[in-house]
Amino acid sequence: MIRSKLLKLSLLPAVAFLLTGCNAVLLNPSGDVAVQQRDLIYLATALMLIVIVPVMIATVVFAWKYRASNKEAKYDPEWHHSTKLELVIWSVPLMIIIALGSVTWVTTHLLDPYRPLDRLDADRPIPAETRTLTVEAIALDWKWLFIYPEYGIATVNEMAAPVDRPIEFKITASSVMNSFFIPALAGQVYAMAGMQTKLHAVINKPGVFDGMSANYSGAGFSGMNFKFHGLDHAGFDQWIAKARSAGGDLNRQTYLELERPSHNVPVQRYAKVDPELYEAILNRCVVPGSVCMKDIMMRDAMANTAKAAKPAEAGEMRAMPGMGASPAHAAHN
Repeated sequence: MIRSKLLKLSLLPAVAFLLTGCNAVLLNPSGDVAVQQRDLIYLATALMLIVIVPVMIATVVFAWKYRASNKEAKYDPEWHHSTKLELVIWSVPLMIIIALGSVTWVTTHLLDPYRPLDRLDADRPIPAETRTLTVEAIALDWKWLFIYPEYGIATVNEMAAPVDRPIEFKITASSVMNSFFIPALAGQVYAMAGMQTKLHAVINKPGVFDGMSANYSGAGFSGMNFKFHGLDHAGFDQWIAKARSAGGDLNRQTYLELERPSHNVPVQRYAKVDPELYEAILNRCVVPGSVCMKDIMMRDAMANTAKAAKPAEAGEMRAMPGMGASPAHAAHN
């Protein structure tokens, strides 16, 4: 038994050494939004440790001081109340809850993924002439499709953005719900068929970062990963040029072929994209002859409006003078 315990203790330094090779990207992000989220984790942890650390220390102190062999410890079996102790027990957690609630309220609005950015980082606002980069991200089975409407290109399982340029992601899915997540850039946002979610973010450091689906979506989920490239402006222009020179056309027919379930899909590039493709994917009407969701909803809304108007018209007719009365009475009126 003693040898087993000694062996476990001797392995601790080795485990600690191996853990030094881990890349805790959530605690070392490269985008301002992710940095703010990391700082929120630090703050929340520090506030909770205000209670946790004293309690753990007090547990050890009390166990040692009031051990059975310590005959000098004061023994008071009749003790049952301390006003000072009650104040500490209740006031400290209350103040922590108030602080956490205030921080959560503020950051919930500041870090709302739908809220456009107002800064590049803590020291730099966004210059007035800066244009936001729009990326349309579609979760397929089991790969990611990225459309750049400004440049008319698309890629599969690879995307890029210039450093210090705000990005607006428009996110949807073809079928199963997924979650779009680049840990170094910002928090995860769900991708759902027939719905559009948004994420605003900015990358502040050049590099190659991991992206993934953070929501289990079936057999090919483990291979649903991609690389996100943070590039300088010249490098981003070269990346766009590479897609234009090496890619084919992404129209409705090629999209339907791409949409079929597949595993561990390599990077693909498209030099030309149907400008109406994303709206067709979002409204689930890529297949020729199918009716778009927005048209169905508009038709239903118009039908409901017409139904609501009929009782109102009937009420107005009943309220008109002479309605329902005899011709003689009507003429008399």
